Amino acid sequence: MISVAGLGGRDRAGGREAGEAAGGDAGPAARRGVPAAGAHHVRHRLRGDGGSDLAIVTAGARQLPGETRLDLLHRNVALFRTIVPPLAQHSPDALLLVVSNPVDVLTYVAWKLSGFPPNRVIGSGTNLDSSRFRSLLADHLEVNAQDVQAYMVGEHGDSSVALWSSISIGGVPMLSSLRESDVEFEQAVLERIRKAVVGSAYEVIRLKGYTSWAIGYSVASLARSLLRNQHRIHPISLLASGFHGIPDDREVFLSLPAVLGRSGVIRIPSVQLTEEEGKRLRKSAQTLWEIQQQLGLTN
Repeated sequence: MISVAGLGGRDRAGGREAGEAAGGDAGPAARRGVPAAGAHHVRHRLRGDGGSDLAIVTAGARQLPGETRLDLLHRNVALFRTIVPPLAQHSPDALLLVVSNPVDVLTYVAWKLSGFPPNRVIGSGTNLDSSRFRSLLADHLEVNAQDVQAYMVGEHGDSSVALWSSISIGGVPMLSSLRESDVEFEQAVLERIRKAVVGSAYEVIRLKGYTSWAIGYSVASLARSLLRNQHRIHPISLLASGFHGIPDDREVFLSLPAVLGRSGVIRIPSVQLTEEEGKRLRKSAQTLWEIQQQLGLTN
């Protein structure tokens, strides 16, 4: 999928035996807002050729039906210890993009193991969640998904936070737009949409055992923004210390909207959160922080 998107070259996808950047679960809703591409696989075994501009880490045990992303952690950290140091050694100037789940904690692990500056280590985070979020909102409001600006932030998983207060439709704040048009949008509807986004990956896993296509499209869009220096905003997993009340000494990776380019994270735009949204984000950060303390990578 990366090659079909016109991004082949010195980008590398790293996997257990070979990296897999694409695979078959993206319906029309999942593909909205990400580059179109056909079925294609990019595979690469870790060798000493080095010099990659972008290293994409997809390695990890497949998520089992009923298993949360955080349940995967202890099976995947040991694998990262065998993958990330060689990547950093052979491609010391590369951008590192982590896709493996649980992506937020594993992006933290990759950062610690690589020794790279935080702007060059990111995770796919809630980029796909946000695409699904925009699609479901568009369907409910009967508008084009391209006219919807909306983000999900925090942990990629059950505690992700939908930023209802900052949603805009065609540049108009959603809540004021709904009031003007007398469209009913109850809190229960909002929560139902959020749960549908969170549960979509679990449903795919239940039906086919793993996710592949939708995340492949999403990662291709991230690779395009990075390698082509597009300065597009994506909600991705990044070092969030000091943002939205997260303590400066808490080295936690979770998703926030960020401007991406050739140097990785160029800047993190200011996003206004409600008190409740900020509270949920900090709770998510605390959960991830507590998990990280069990990994022995704090130094």
